[in-house]
Amino acid sequence: MIGAPAVSYTFGRSGSRSRRLTLDPVLLLIVAGLLLIGLIMVTSASISVADRSLGDPFFFLKRQLLYVGMGLVAAAAAATIPTAVWERLSFPLLLLAFALLILVLIPGIGHIVNGSRRWMRLGFVNLQASEVARVLLLMYTASYIVRRQDELQQGFKGFLKPLAILMGAALLLLLEPDFGAATVLLGTAMVMLFLAGVKLRHFFAIAAIAAGGLGLLIVASPYRLKRLLGFVNPWADPFNSGFQLTQSLIAIGRGEMFGVGLGASVQKLFYLPEAHTDFVFAVLAEELGLAGVVVVLALFALLAGRAFHIAREAAEAGMNWAAYFASSFGIWVALQASINVGVNMGLLPTKGLTLPLLSYGGSSLIVTLGWLGLLLRIHHEAGISGRSAVPRKERSA
Repeated sequence: MIGAPAVSYTFGRSGSRSRRLTLDPVLLLIVAGLLLIGLIMVTSASISVADRSLGDPFFFLKRQLLYVGMGLVAAAAAATIPTAVWERLSFPLLLLAFALLILVLIPGIGHIVNGSRRWMRLGFVNLQASEVARVLLLMYTASYIVRRQDELQQGFKGFLKPLAILMGAALLLLLEPDFGAATVLLGTAMVMLFLAGVKLRHFFAIAAIAAGGLGLLIVASPYRLKRLLGFVNPWADPFNSGFQLTQSLIAIGRGEMFGVGLGASVQKLFYLPEAHTDFVFAVLAEELGLAGVVVVLALFALLAGRAFHIAREAAEAGMNWAAYFASSFGIWVALQASINVGVNMGLLPTKGLTLPLLSYGGSSLIVTLGWLGLLLRIHHEAGISGRSAVPRKERSA
């Protein structure tokens, strides 16, 4: 306007790049807290099994520390790559995700553990294909939402296209079989599409069909049906189908308010199977009690909330793909943590899902930390984009 005072702005360089990465201290503190608790609980839960089976009581702690180091390297590498690059590569990475899910099913490449072909041997690390594929599939889902948002919001066809891709990936996961990973993938993607503005009648129709399909898969499989019946009444067969759940419930019940003390768990002494992986939460509840449980649940809630906060920062900075992808982490961590805790407490049927950042496991830990590195990158770029449009006088003030 004529006569209006001139205001000078300082704009960032093309691509909003900065040589120095701006880290999110809140996110770092939350993740550090969960990692520290995880290392302590993995050590406590595995020390007896490792001593008896491997002759080294700290075997699993050493491996977990190695995985943490590898995960931090992955996080650092992911944080140095601009989000524009990840968005541009979303389709090639989608093809990589399907390649991994197919390769793991090939005998000689896929490695069978406990009847499931989910891993590929990479030296001293067993790569779980579903962990990597999930992140890559959600990258593409975020890209599709940004590119086809109008089509997604207005027509049913635009909603079906990404679902067809996700269902294809879910079917490959069911062939492993990995029912838990398929459920988490579809659940996370569905919430992302809901946030994108899909019409409610379309969303709930597909959700009902998906729920019905998953129910049929459970009933049609004797293995899954046995797990479901064991979940409904584990005390009916406490030494067979309900053994794992009954031992978990005993552990949680023994913890009471403040626990039996760190390292004093009884259930981890060859009673509770998978005590340092899928059921580390039960050991934590036994040793640290309700107080420890509340702290851990609060940290997961803060982690999910921080991811949504970063997503909002990205949206306000006009970084739409980054906003949806950051949201996907918040949705996933809240969903998977809730399922793991629900399984440990007998609220959900038993599934082979880890507790993020706490359970023992290389693939889960490395991929999760790498994903967090991308979250830090989004926070950095959103901060630069937000500051670039602030008047210089306001910034100096």
